[in-house]
Amino acid sequence: MKSRTVLFFFLILSLSSYGQTGIPVPEMSHCDNQISSFLTQFDIPSATVAISKDGKLVYMRGFGHADAGGQEATQPYHMFRIASVSKPITAIAIMNMIEDNELSLSDTVFGPNGIFANNTYFSNATVMDDRIFDITVQHLLEHSGGWDRNISCIPNPPSPYPWNFNSCDPIVFPLHVTEVLGESNPVSKQALVRFLMEKGVNFDPGTQYQYSNIGYLTLGLIIEELTGMSYETYVKSKILDPIGSFDMYNAKNLRKDKREREGEYVGNGFTNLDIFGNGTLVPWEYGGMSVAAMDAHGGWIASARDLTRLLVAVDGFGTKADILTSSSIQTMTTASAVNNNYSFGWQVNSADNWWHTGAIDGTASIWARTSGGYTWAIILNKRVIDANSTAFWTGLDGLPWSCVTQTSSFPSHDLFDFPNENASDLSFKSAGDFSTTVSWTNGNGDGRILIVQEDSAVSEFPLDGTDYTADAEFGMGDDLGDGQYVAFVGAGNSVTVTGLDSAKTYHFRLFEYNKNTTTGDHILYQLAHSAIDSATTQTSTSIADLEEMGIRFYPNPAQEWLQVETPSLSLINQLELRNMHGQLVKRMSIQALHSKLFLSDLPPQIYGISFFKDGRFVGSGRLMKR
Repeated sequence: MKSRTVLFFFLILSLSSYGQTGIPVPEMSHCDNQISSFLTQFDIPSATVAISKDGKLVYMRGFGHADAGGQEATQPYHMFRIASVSKPITAIAIMNMIEDNELSLSDTVFGPNGIFANNTYFSNATVMDDRIFDITVQHLLEHSGGWDRNISCIPNPPSPYPWNFNSCDPIVFPLHVTEVLGESNPVSKQALVRFLMEKGVNFDPGTQYQYSNIGYLTLGLIIEELTGMSYETYVKSKILDPIGSFDMYNAKNLRKDKREREGEYVGNGFTNLDIFGNGTLVPWEYGGMSVAAMDAHGGWIASARDLTRLLVAVDGFGTKADILTSSSIQTMTTASAVNNNYSFGWQVNSADNWWHTGAIDGTASIWARTSGGYTWAIILNKRVIDANSTAFWTGLDGLPWSCVTQTSSFPSHDLFDFPNENASDLSFKSAGDFSTTVSWTNGNGDGRILIVQEDSAVSEFPLDGTDYTADAEFGMGDDLGDGQYVAFVGAGNSVTVTGLDSAKTYHFRLFEYNKNTTTGDHILYQLAHSAIDSATTQTSTSIADLEEMGIRFYPNPAQEWLQVETPSLSLINQLELRNMHGQLVKRMSIQALHSKLFLSDLPPQIYGISFFKDGRFVGSGRLMKR
């Protein structure tokens, strides 16, 4: 009995180290426990998980810590590399181009009649194997282009490169590729493709299935060749942005270049010569491989939520509109003639389930659509490659299945219901010595939240499911962390922020949100493309400017009263006094050319005095009350 108690105690401790974030789902609390237990078992620092049922996002949670130092809690809004889950994204983009009549599955890729016929770089390649010219778009989609990465294409590996040349996937030896082709570092994706073009193929295209990263890299280059856009720009503008999957981007190579809200990656301790050719050994996950050159086959980062949103948009169900026709979806997900478990960028089975996994150092991911109407995405910031790897992948695949099968009733909310248009056009107008009026153009959310910080850019984010208390006086609203205060929450399009120092710079950031019956009355914030700007709160009109207009106030310093003079009531008809915190303490109408304001009820300090005409700010200054 004692041993069981101790075991239970340590289990609770291990689970608590994987604190969950995001909106709790009581009906699915067992999923939290199962995921935490899995992460503990395999020593995975971080995970983001999203699960949808019948087109609705019912579960969206973060686990562990997003940074390698273990200081930043993983939130559902964090993005991570997804590795080869990028391949079905590329397949979706290719099918979209086919629907737009920009190419066909039978189009050849290389050679005088191919898609790259006018591409000087590929036309100048030294092709020794004419079968290269037989490769079609369909061959690349189904991994039957002719390249077998398991067969070494470097019979006499050069020294002292520490990598393994027993295979032929040029993404693992980028320095060798640039050396052979005489090109600069880091390697380009075009160079990786040309390297294999010049090596030739290992079998007749279309006759075998052999998984090929370079095949999918070529598909990305086809998109660029035919559209004139970068691969990322095409996918974002044509596929992702229209459905609101904004939190998806092509990855960068180094930690210092990571995106805002991108997590960090924990490798397995392996190093490689850096891709920049400096001769230094670096971690594979940061500079040992060129993730930026993997775009179409393994280079995306994503939040689990937006990855799942994309899958719902091509799932073939009627719950939400698909972005591809049913015919295109069927073609894309039908097993190929060379592999009855793989289609165009998807692993498939006879149960009509589609999925893909991804793995590179610092990343493991799985993306799935089931015939029962579920879709899910799980992204981890570490993978297992030792003797436990089989158990790891089996367990990762089983997690969402176990979660949904053990859920007896699902919530009715849809956590996909984020605004897809954020507020924009932040503008600032001084409203006195201690105040500024912030205005904006509303997005399409139910409301918006304004965050203000002194001296540095706003870097904290509101959390889904959390309602915040706002206060227009700087420093009095809820603090998101490090002095980043909530100044406004609501449906309006302006607020006058008070309590500011005219000698300092303030930074403002505005986020749209939805909160309604569809969201289950949970507040959901749109963090991508948030309206962001900064402004100094210097007054636009000084005391000297007021005097030039003939507006005077005296004595200054004052004690019991203040005299205000104006040459015309067409210049001013109201004044305000605010204390050093920007709080309004006096407001009076000016109805005569000479007006007297009594100050006996105000404590001694410095006040800001502002003049207005019909609500329009005219000018301001400072008043000392003795």
